Amino acid sequence: MIKKLTGLQPRVLSIARIVMGLIVFSFGTAKIFHFHAGEFMPAFGSPEWVAGLIELTVGLCFLIGVFTRLSAFILSGLMAAAYFTAHLPVSFFPTENGGYTAASWSFVFLYFATSGGGPASLDAMLSKRANG
Repeated sequence: MIKKLTGLQPRVLSIARIVMGLIVFSFGTAKIFHFHAGEFMPAFGSPEWVAGLIELTVGLCFLIGVFTRLSAFILSGLMAAAYFTAHLPVSFFPTENGGYTAASWSFVFLYFATSGGGPASLDAMLSKRANG
């Protein structure tokens, strides 16, 4: 069973990247285009709007798997900044400050920065084309 699961790791890495990319991209579309925005309607030029612009553009790059490691590193920093600016002032503990998602995602994106986007990414396809 471990051998089978290990063999699936590259595909699951790509699937996880796509799912995380869709989620981040959807936050960007909500903040920038007010598409299914709910409460996410920041003022133009506000820090939340700039975060939405990063989520939209870098999230799309991450979603399709182009510049995946750089995109993941930027998103990791964005999530860490969200935690430190919006959640940490409320409380140190994520269970009290509501920052568990930002803290968790920061480390998930840090993982992607080290692992890449998997075989179903533009990075992998471009690398395969360049190498042969």
